[in-house]
Amino acid sequence: MSALMSTRRRFLGSTAATAGALVVGFHIPRKGLAQTPLPDEVNAWVVVKPDDTIVIRIARSEMGQGTLTGLAQLVADELECDWAKVTTEYPTPGQNLARKRAWGNFSTGGSRGIRESHDYVRKGGAIARVMLVQAAADGWKVPVAECRAAKSVITHQPSGRSTTYGKVAVAAGKLTPPADAPLKDPKDWTLIGKRLARLDTAEKVTGKQVYGMDLTMPGMLNASIKACPVFGGKLKSFDAATIEKRPGIKKVLRVNDNAVAVVADTWWRAKTALDALPIEWDLGEHAKATSAEFAQVLKAGLTAEQAVVGNSNGDAKAALASAARRIEAVYSYPHQNHATMETMNATARWTPERCEVWTPTQNGEAALAAAAEAAGLPPEKCEVYKLHLGGGFGRRGAVHDWVRQSVAIAKQMPGVPVKMIWSREEDMQHGLYHPVTQCKLTAGLDAQGNLQALHMRISGQSIVAGIFPQNIKDGRDPVVFQGLNAPGPEASIGYSVPHLLVDHAMRNPHVPPGFWRGVNLNQNAIYLESFIDEIAHATKQDPLALRRKLMANHPKHLAVLNAAAERGGWGKPAPAGRFRGLAQTMGFGSYVAACAEVSVSDDGVLKIHRIVAATDPGYAVNPQQIEAQVEGSFAYGLSAALYGECTVKDGRIEQDNFSTYPVLKMDEMPAVETISMPSGGFWGGVGEPTIAVAAPAVLNAIFAATGKRIRDLPLKNHSLKKA
Repeated sequence: MSALMSTRRRFLGSTAATAGALVVGFHIPRKGLAQTPLPDEVNAWVVVKPDDTIVIRIARSEMGQGTLTGLAQLVADELECDWAKVTTEYPTPGQNLARKRAWGNFSTGGSRGIRESHDYVRKGGAIARVMLVQAAADGWKVPVAECRAAKSVITHQPSGRSTTYGKVAVAAGKLTPPADAPLKDPKDWTLIGKRLARLDTAEKVTGKQVYGMDLTMPGMLNASIKACPVFGGKLKSFDAATIEKRPGIKKVLRVNDNAVAVVADTWWRAKTALDALPIEWDLGEHAKATSAEFAQVLKAGLTAEQAVVGNSNGDAKAALASAARRIEAVYSYPHQNHATMETMNATARWTPERCEVWTPTQNGEAALAAAAEAAGLPPEKCEVYKLHLGGGFGRRGAVHDWVRQSVAIAKQMPGVPVKMIWSREEDMQHGLYHPVTQCKLTAGLDAQGNLQALHMRISGQSIVAGIFPQNIKDGRDPVVFQGLNAPGPEASIGYSVPHLLVDHAMRNPHVPPGFWRGVNLNQNAIYLESFIDEIAHATKQDPLALRRKLMANHPKHLAVLNAAAERGGWGKPAPAGRFRGLAQTMGFGSYVAACAEVSVSDDGVLKIHRIVAATDPGYAVNPQQIEAQVEGSFAYGLSAALYGECTVKDGRIEQDNFSTYPVLKMDEMPAVETISMPSGGFWGGVGEPTIAVAAPAVLNAIFAATGKRIRDLPLKNHSLKKA
C-alpha cells in the first residue's frame, strides 16, 4: 500500500507542479499512445487520416462553453488545415501519464481552457505543419523553403506541384520534429477571431452526443447511492433484507464509511429500493448546525483583531480614524449549489488488474488519481474515459467524490460495469457549495467628499482550506481576494484609493466549499461595486463619474466601463419606469463591465429588461462563442442573484430539488447586448468574468428604482416595494 500511495503522490505532485507552467513535449514515439499505435499521427495534437480528415486532440473538457471548438481553432490556424475537415477527440489521462504529460494540464475551470493553453496548443499545430511540409519537400526532393501550406494542401511554388496532408502524414510522423516553430502574428490569423460554427452542435441537436447518463455497455448494471445527510456523519447500519428480494435488485452494499448503494438491472429499480431501505445514520457533531449559527460566527469575524491581508497600500486604519466623514455597510453572500442539469454520475469496471471509469469530468487527471486511490491500483493500471459534461460550473473539477464512490461500488462486483447516478436530491444535498461570506466595508472621505481610505474586511469560508489545505500559506487563501488584488496578471481592484486595506478573517463551517463558476469574484464584485454606488449617492455624485475619477490610472477597466455605459444609454433618459445600474470588475484575465436596466412595479415586481456587457479578453478566438458565454453567464449569475441560496437546518442542506432551489426562467431572462472589445496583448477568460457584474449592476439599478439598498442575496428574500 505504501508503494501505491507513493506512486499516487508522485502523479499528483507532477500534476500540481505543472498546473501553472507547462513544459510540453509535442512529439512522443507512437508506442507511447496507449495500446493502439496510430500510423497517421503527426504529433500528440494532430492526426491526419488518409482522406484528409484532421483529428485535433483536445485535452480540456467541453461542458457547453465552447472550449473544444476554440482550442481546435487555435491548432487549426497554425496547422493551416481545411476547417471543413476538422474533427476532435479527447486523449485520456492514462495516455497523458504514459506520454509524460504530452498534452499538459487537463484541468478545465477558472476560464483557463484557452487562456492557459493557447501557446502550447498553437505550437502543436505549428510543429505539425512544419513536419507535413517537410515530408512533402522530402518526397519531391526540393528545398522546404519553396513549399507552402494552405487548407491542408502543400504546394511547391516553383513547379506548381501539390499534395495533401493525408498523403504525407505517415511520412511526416516519422520525422524528428523541430525544437520549435514560429507562431503566426495575430494579423495573419485566418481562423482565430472568426465566427466559426461549433464542432459539437450537430451531435447535440440530433441526440447523437453521449453524456455520462446516456452511456450503455453490455452487461452493465445500475446503482443508486445515498450518503449521510449531515456532512461529516457516518453510516451506522441498514437492513438489506427488506429490499434485496425486489425485482431486479442485485446487491445492497456499504460504500466507504458514509454511504449505502443499491445495484439493480435498472436505475429506477435501484433508486426506489434505496428509498425504501431502512438506514440508521450516525449524524455526528454537526447534527444541530444551522445557517443562523454560521451567520453569527461570520459576523464576529468582521471585527476580529486577527485577519490576513490580501491587498493594502498607505495606512487605511489611520486614514479612517482621521476622516472627515465615514460611510459603512455590511454585505453577505450565501451558500449556493452548482445545480448542473446532469447530476453526478460515473460508470466503473474493476478487476484486480485494471480499473476503468467513464465519466463527465472537468479534470481527467484528477479523476484518474481519484479512481486509482479508490481502486487500490497504481494510476498506470487505471484509465478514465472523459465524456462531454451536462454542466460543470466547478463541481466536476477539483473533487471527484462521485468517482471514488463509483469505483468503490464496482470493486464489490468485479468485472461488471456499474453505472452509478446520483438522484437530484442527492446532488442538491451533497455538493461542494459556493463559500458563505460577509463583508464589512468602511470608506473615509475628506472634507470635499473625496474617497481617501477604504477598508474591506471579508469574514468567511475558504475554498482552498477546504480542498487544498496544503496550499494555505501563512493563513492566506488567494482565491478569497479575487477581483480585489493589486494590479497584476490575474485580478485588479480597478480603483486607485490612497489608503486601502483588504483583509480576511477565515471562518469555515462544516458545509464543504467548492469552486463555483466565477468563484469569489462573484461576491467581491457585489461588495465593492455596490459600495462604490453607495459612496456616489451619499456624496451626490453620478456613479459613472465617480468611477471614472477613481479609475483614471486603470485604462482597461475604464474602457469597458465607458463602452457599457455608452451603449446602455447612461446619462440619457431611460424608457418610462426604467432605471439603470453599473458595475465593473477584472477577473480570470479579462476586463468586464455591465449596465443593467430594470423596472420595479408598485407591487414590488422586478423586471430586468436589458443588460449591456462589455468584455476585453485580450484576444477573441471566436466572437460567437464569446457572445454565447456572456449570455449564459448572465443566466447563471442572475439565477444566483434572484434565487440562489442553500440553507442549513439540523446540519443538512434544506433545498433538495429545483422546487426549492429555483433558477431563472426564460421569461425572466433580459435582453443581453455583448460588446467584445479585444485590445490584444494578453489572453483572458470569457466563461466566468461577466457572471460577477450581473448581480451588482442589477442591485444598483434596483436602488435607483426604489431607493432600497439590498446588501444580502438572494433577492427572493426581499420586498422591493418602494418605501
